[in-house]
Amino acid sequence: MKSSVTKFGMNAPIAPTTELAAAAGCVLLSLLLVAPLHAKTLNLAYDADPVSLDLHEQLSGGTLQFSHMVCDPLLRWNQELEFEPRLARSWRRLNDSTVRFTLRQGVQFHSGREMTAKDVAFTFERLKNSEDFKGVFANFTAANIVDAYTIDLVTEGPYPLVEHTATYIFPLDSEFYRGVDELGRDKAEIVKHGDSFAATNISCTGPYTVATREQGVKVVFERFANYWDIDSPGNVSRIVFTPIHEGPTRVAALLSGGIDFAAPIPPTDLARIERSDRVNLVTMSGTRIITLQLNQKRKAEFADVRVRRAIVYAVNNAGIVEKIMKNFGTAAAQQSPKGYVGHHPGLKPRYDLKKAKALMAEAGLADGFSVTMMAPNNRYVNDAKIAEAVAGMLAKINIKVDLITMPKAQYWTKFDERAADMMMIGWHSDTEDSANFSEFLVMTPDQESGYGQYNSGNYSHAEVDRLVRASAQQTDPEKRAKMLQRVEKILYDDAAFVPLHWQDRAWAAAKGVHIERIVNVMNFPYLGDLVID
Repeated sequence: MKSSVTKFGMNAPIAPTTELAAAAGCVLLSLLLVAPLHAKTLNLAYDADPVSLDLHEQLSGGTLQFSHMVCDPLLRWNQELEFEPRLARSWRRLNDSTVRFTLRQGVQFHSGREMTAKDVAFTFERLKNSEDFKGVFANFTAANIVDAYTIDLVTEGPYPLVEHTATYIFPLDSEFYRGVDELGRDKAEIVKHGDSFAATNISCTGPYTVATREQGVKVVFERFANYWDIDSPGNVSRIVFTPIHEGPTRVAALLSGGIDFAAPIPPTDLARIERSDRVNLVTMSGTRIITLQLNQKRKAEFADVRVRRAIVYAVNNAGIVEKIMKNFGTAAAQQSPKGYVGHHPGLKPRYDLKKAKALMAEAGLADGFSVTMMAPNNRYVNDAKIAEAVAGMLAKINIKVDLITMPKAQYWTKFDERAADMMMIGWHSDTEDSANFSEFLVMTPDQESGYGQYNSGNYSHAEVDRLVRASAQQTDPEKRAKMLQRVEKILYDDAAFVPLHWQDRAWAAAKGVHIERIVNVMNFPYLGDLVID
């Protein structure tokens, strides 16, 4: 007997922004799924554990996965990429710049306090002040409290992505973070890669609390007894989360029964799982773009567009997908995957070694030069192997690469330091919109606005900046699509970065652990709703 495989494709285009006021999705789910009487323990293994308990210290997939375990957002995406009401039970647009959210009443924080609009406003201001998140909220000017359970989000003119952005707002307990701790630290302060109260303490509204945590070893989550969502089918009362860095080791633990749920699943282990009679495999088409950024401030050669183009032409990303990813991905030529509003159908991968060498010669660099490269070894599927392959490919145009790979906990500090000439970055648009890629990865770095926060290449193009900013206030879908497709064409012609591939997603779990109902293309498993037989 073989394991069953559940496959999901991308759902596109994204659902239009509309007024929604019903929790029908939640009700339907509660009717379809009836939780067993006895609570269960889930033994979970990802490739790494959260680097911090502060939701606003780092904008990353790991942080958002953790957020959905211990908190709840105002809205969240479902598997059909539609908005589902969570802490906001309804919302409606008042005018071009204001959307009113009506909050659920009786929602408790883990501290026992009731959540109100005051906590949403506190969280909004904290997001606006976060180095990583303020770019997401750059178009928002205020969160105005109407009453205890009503709040207005106000934007600077028309903005088509208010609901999208509300998926980032996980209300925190404002009283819990008020004042200073016993060490005299401001409880609400965000300290990036540093020591802070918020990095090790949290009070939120989600299905789980953090019972114990040993960084890099194990995190134990316990079900919150007063969790507001009584219609949730979830019956997991305890989660033991053990980070297992190596993919084959993680898969071996799953197949042997040592853990119940593993992610990500390396492409090389998919067949191994499919042959098992103990586990089920779930796969989805992916929208996370994996790239390499070229730091033009650190390396003068990268300021020459001919050199950047030569590098793009030298990298056989289709070969990487075939040989290293085992076709568990799609070679990319742009940021936006098919189905996104900014996807440009005319842009294709362009491996051409002969052309790469000619461009190097044209730039007067036929003899090449040396660069440093850094990449994580446990953040993206096969990340270290991909970096090694790219280094080998660049050697063919006489670019000598000094490559260093490291665990993601160390890598993000180095990334923020811009510590190498070439750095790997993967990005999934958590707003499910093309502009999000550009806002963080290619817009001119600006500390005040937060744009370009993850642009380690220091790439800058005035027209790209103008178009992305203009798209934020364009509510005509056709006009907005043309703007964002123009951005992709500029980036392609300018070889702004090295596009590698869109990474597919795979999860696996023991039979009877129904992950197929709670995983999604964003890779934020809604573990609060998980049912175990």
